[in-house]
Amino acid sequence: MSTGTGLIIVVVIAVLGLGYLVGRLMTLRSGMLRAADEAADVDTSGLGLSTSGPTVLHFTATWCGPCAAVRRVVDAVCADLPGVAHVEIDLDANPEAARRLSVLSLPTTIIFDADGRPRHRTTGVPTAGDLRSALEPLLA
Repeated sequence: MSTGTGLIIVVVIAVLGLGYLVGRLMTLRSGMLRAADEAADVDTSGLGLSTSGPTVLHFTATWCGPCAAVRRVVDAVCADLPGVAHVEIDLDANPEAARRLSVLSLPTTIIFDADGRPRHRTTGVPTAGDLRSALEPLLA
């Protein structure tokens, strides 16, 4: 094997390894709740948010497979925590709301406090435990 062929093989393996690492990091971030302080000044009028307690809002679409899993998780958590509202917005039916909240992928879930400020945000399917731990302090 020539030196040039060996170098090409090493470069291809390095590129594939880097691609694998980037993919793993992106997958690990999916579904994790993150603080949403940077979007505190967003216009939330017309979204149907609760004014008496926190609201879990998630964007969905009929063609989005993981959105059904988000719906099941959010419904279960909201049933366990009275006072938490659940709002679901179809991205295709209301693209303006998605644009205002900078929704770039589906499913996207945002937790708002009673004042309408976004407190947590995630893409992908959040775990029930993560949702509960983010919502319980907002109920106090």
